[in-house]
Amino acid sequence: MRALAEFVMKGRWQAILVAVLASTTVLFTWVGAAVVALVILRQGFKEGFTVLLWALLPSIVMVVLGDTGPLATMLGTALLASVLRATTSWPLTLIAAVASGVLTGLALLAFGQAYIEEILRFVSELITQVQNQAAKGQQVAISAPTVVQILGLLGLGNAITVTLCLILARWWQALLYNPGGFRQEFYSLRLTPPLTVLLLVAGIALSSLGADYRFWALICVVPFMFAGFALVHGLVAKKQMNGRWLGLFYIGWFILDPIKLLLLLVVVVDSWFDLRGRLGKA
Repeated sequence: MRALAEFVMKGRWQAILVAVLASTTVLFTWVGAAVVALVILRQGFKEGFTVLLWALLPSIVMVVLGDTGPLATMLGTALLASVLRATTSWPLTLIAAVASGVLTGLALLAFGQAYIEEILRFVSELITQVQNQAAKGQQVAISAPTVVQILGLLGLGNAITVTLCLILARWWQALLYNPGGFRQEFYSLRLTPPLTVLLLVAGIALSSLGADYRFWALICVVPFMFAGFALVHGLVAKKQMNGRWLGLFYIGWFILDPIKLLLLLVVVVDSWFDLRGRLGKA
C-alpha cells in the first residue's frame, strides 16, 4: 500500500491513472476514492478536483449501467477530505459523513427510482427463494423492505464507506509525510458535547418516525461508531494492553448488539468527561 501511495504522489497523471483504473470496477472503487482524498489532503482541493473529475468518468458510466454506488462513494469521500483539510477536525468530518449518507439517500429518492426498483426486485426474489426452500408446512414470515428502508440502508452504507476511504487516505498521508501522525490523531478523536447532542436529537427524531426510518437514524450513529473505535484504541494504547484485546473487542462488537449500545453510551460520556485525558492524569 505504501508503494501505491508513493506512486500516486509522484504527479498528477499518476494519481489520475490509479484513480481512473480503480474506479472502473466496483470492487476497487474505494481505492480510487482514497486516491482522490489523498491528493486533496496533501495538495488541496484544486488539484484534487482535477483528479476527481477524471475519476468520476467511470463512475458516471456505472450510473448509466444502473449502479450509483461508485459515484456516491467518490463524491462523498472528496467531501470528507475537503472538510478535514479545511478544518483539521475529525468530529466535523464525521458530521460531513452523516451529510453524505443523508444526501445519498435523498439523491436516490429523487433520481434513482430504477436502481431502487432493481434492488427491491432482487430482494423479493430472494425472499421467494427462501420461502420456497423452507420445509413443507412451515410458515416463513419475511416482510419485504420498503423503499424508505432501502434508501436509509444505502445512505448508511455510504456514510461508513466514505469514512473508511478517508481513513485510508489519511493513513497514506501520514505514512509518507508524518509517520505515526495518524495513530496519534485517531487516538485523540473525540466528539464535542454540542455535536453529540445534535446527533442524538437527530437520531431520536428519525427513530420516532417509525420502523421505516430506523436505518436513517443509524446514519447519525456513524460518528459515534468511529469515535468509539478511536476511544477503545486510545485506551488500549494508554494502558499498554496486548493487541489481542482489540481483536476480542471487534469480534464482540460485530456479533453482540449490547456492546454496540454500550460503546455508544461510553462515547457520549467521553464527549463530556474526556476519559482518555482523565486516565492519562491518573
